[in-house]
This record gives sequence, structure tokens and C-alpha cells, in this order.
Amino acid sequence: MPKGTLIFFCGKMGAGKSTKSQEIALERNAVLLSEDEWLTSIYPNMIASLEDYVKYSSQIKPPIKRLVQSILNTATDVVMDFPANTVSQREWFREIFSEVEACHQLIYIDISNEICLEQIEKKTYRAT
Repeated sequence: MPKGTLIFFCGKMGAGKSTKSQEIALERNAVLLSEDEWLTSIYPNMIASLEDYVKYSSQIKPPIKRLVQSILNTATDVVMDFPANTVSQREWFREIFSEVEACHQLIYIDISNEICLEQIEKKTYRAT
């Protein structure tokens, strides 16, 4: 039975992972899931530190995993705007696609520190 492809990203903060995830989701007519959107929707104003992020991010991972696997099983591509920068983060993605025998694509975005810092500054400015 055909499966969808899981697409996820690795790259520094400010590298353009969110922008690229939106572009790819549109191009492929894929489901886009954003960790930032899930966290701010479920835990509004509750993430004020790295410890908060780790706590709440780990709480949403089991249901997100099941959701993504269900979508992949319908032969629909899923683009995940969730970080895949560490070995443990990438292992979580591996569990998602391997358990349902789906294809995957890890996209590494290699941008200079200077450009990343400029983009973070622009993003911060827009948010205020």
C-alpha cells in the first residue's frame, strides 16, 4: 500500500526552515505541521524558558507522531516544521516514518550565521 513521504528540516535558527516548509507543503499539496503553532495553541503564554519548551514539546510528540503516521498511511505527504537538529530529534522522525514504512526526506538548510542573525532580527522585529 502506498505511503506518503515525511519531509523535515535541519538547520540553524533563522535559516529559513519555516519558510521552506511552507513552500514545500504548497508545492507538494502536503499537510504542514508547525511545532510553534501547536505549542502556542495548546500552551499559550506558558513557554518562557528552554525548560518550558522541552517540557511542552515532549508532551505533544506522542499525539503528533500518531497523527503524522495516520496521514502518511493515507499516501499523503507531511511536511513537519519541527526541529531535526540533534541526533535525538532525528531519531524521533526516524521512528515516525520507519514504523509505518514511509519514505522520508531530510532537508538540511546551510545558511551563514550572518544571514541567520539578520533573519532572526527581522522576525523578532515583526513580532513586536
